[in-house]
Order: sequence, then structure tokens, then C-alpha cells
Amino acid sequence: MTHTRTRLTFTLTTATLLVTANLYGAVAAHADTGPSEPPGTEPSASAPVKVDPNDPDLKLPEGATLAAPKVLDIKSVVEDQGGEERREDTNTDVTFALQAEVLFAKDSAKLSDQAKARIDAIAQEIKKQHATQVRVFGFTDNLGTHEHGVVLSKQRANAVQDVLSQDLNDPNVTFDVRGYAEQYPIADNSTEDGRKKNRRVEVTFPRTQS
Repeated sequence: MTHTRTRLTFTLTTATLLVTANLYGAVAAHADTGPSEPPGTEPSASAPVKVDPNDPDLKLPEGATLAAPKVLDIKSVVEDQGGEERREDTNTDVTFALQAEVLFAKDSAKLSDQAKARIDAIAQEIKKQHATQVRVFGFTDNLGTHEHGVVLSKQRANAVQDVLSQDLNDPNVTFDVRGYAEQYPIADNSTEDGRKKNRRVEVTFPRTQS
């Protein structure tokens, strides 16, 4: 039997640029970055061009100055229609998020038969990007105790990392493996659809190829 998966693609910015003039006449740029992210996942980028503050075409209030330039992180997202697999490309990183139901049985850290093919595909992308640093983070929903969620999410992350390590077979690749339980949800935990999205394993690595 052949299964066809429909994919959804869209692009968005992870920050909204707000330019405001403060009481002292300075112009500042602020970014609303939304929910916090796991440590080590914050985007970093520098401005590619310089802006001349003395350019006559640059209209600033008298006495105003420019804030430091910053490149907003652009995020391209490709997701299965059911959300089972999600790929996010930013200026600096690639992140694959796999729902736990795709990889494991309920409350289990044993990989399912279909899980290896999914993980193999991620390993091929890591090779394509020539990445040597890979983060594998596990997450749960908010049901059950936090302590149990930490253990389960870390065990699941370890299981995915084991397969990636075998596929890559590269001593130069280092892994950061963590379990965050219900922390850093990406959907509403008050609904089952939201909890399903939050039960996931994310694999993140630097993006070097377009």
C-alpha cells in the first residue's frame, strides 16, 4: 500500500520589527520573539549591510540616532498535513520535529518499526549540511508528573540519537541530548491535538547549504 503525505509550506519571521522613538529622540528596534526556546537554540545573525546615519535620504527626527542593526531570523516551515513531521529552516539552523506517536508507542521509549526510516532521512540531511554539532531534544505534554516527563523525554531523545549516531558513523559529530518534559510547548496543552504536537523529538543542526 502506498501512502501519500500532503505537505504544507509557508514562510514567516520569528520576530516582528517595531521601530519606536523614545523620549530622548533615539530610534530603537525591538523584536517580539514569542515563546522562549530551549537553551542553545537562540538565533544569532549580524547585519549584512551598514546604514549611513548621515545619509540625507534617511529621515530621522532632530537629535535622533539609529539603534544597532539586526537581521531578523526568517523561518521556512514545511509540515505534513497531520503535523507528524515538521521541518524548519532559519538563517542559521535546520530543525526536524517528529511527533512521538510516529516514533514510539504510548509512554514508551522503544522506537517503532516506521521510526528508523524517518530518522534515516534526517541523518541524510545532516550529512548534506556537513553538520558536526547536533541537538536532540525530547518533549512531552503536560499530563503526568514533571519528573516522569523528564525521564521519558530524555529516553526518547537518547533513542533517536542512537540511530542518528549509527547512520552518521562519524566520530567528528557531537550530540547534545536533553529531555525537557512539558517545557517549551509549541501548541495548546488544553486540547488533545495540541498535546499531540507537544509530544515530540526535535533534531537541530547548523544550516550550511541552501
